[in-house]
Amino acid sequence: MPAIVELLASPVHRFEGRPSDGPAPAPPGEVVTSIQIRAGLGIVGDRYFGKPAHRDASVTVIARESLPAGTGLAAVRRNILVTGLPVDDLVGQILTLDSGDGPIRLQVNRKAHPCAWMDVTVAPGAWKALRGHGGIRCTPLDDGILSVGPVTAFCTAADGPQPHRPRQERRVDRQHDINMSTSSD
Repeated sequence: MPAIVELLASPVHRFEGRPSDGPAPAPPGEVVTSIQIRAGLGIVGDRYFGKPAHRDASVTVIARESLPAGTGLAAVRRNILVTGLPVDDLVGQILTLDSGDGPIRLQVNRKAHPCAWMDVTVAPGAWKALRGHGGIRCTPLDDGILSVGPVTAFCTAADGPQPHRPRQERRVDRQHDINMSTSSD
């Protein structure tokens, strides 16, 4: 049976600078037993809540089965740790989770790729080992609460899925938009 194993809502970025310098200390209370989610905004109290640059990735989910035993969300910086769900296979779908307070739909936009910090916070070699298994980045479609414990989960096809454009293309488009808005006619 699927379950939510752990939840993280951190108000701060801990992975700044170089991995060899180590992460910043974890603030008290970032690993919680329940989270409040707001449609289109993310997790209340999380560092990415309501940030325009992160709206399509404001909620992250990773499978416990992808991680070494004993590794939790504080090490991988994802928001929702689940078991019994093949989350890495859900890109382009809508994942619905209900831990007892009503269903919350998450539009699964793309995979969450691991970074070099994983070699420091998880174990040497974790960065490469987690490639393709680093979880998913989602946009919440509903307001609600998720809690640790058993969860009802199902997937549906997204209505008109939004194709993910690589970050480089977005930069080019953004630069084009900036040039267009500053050019004089």
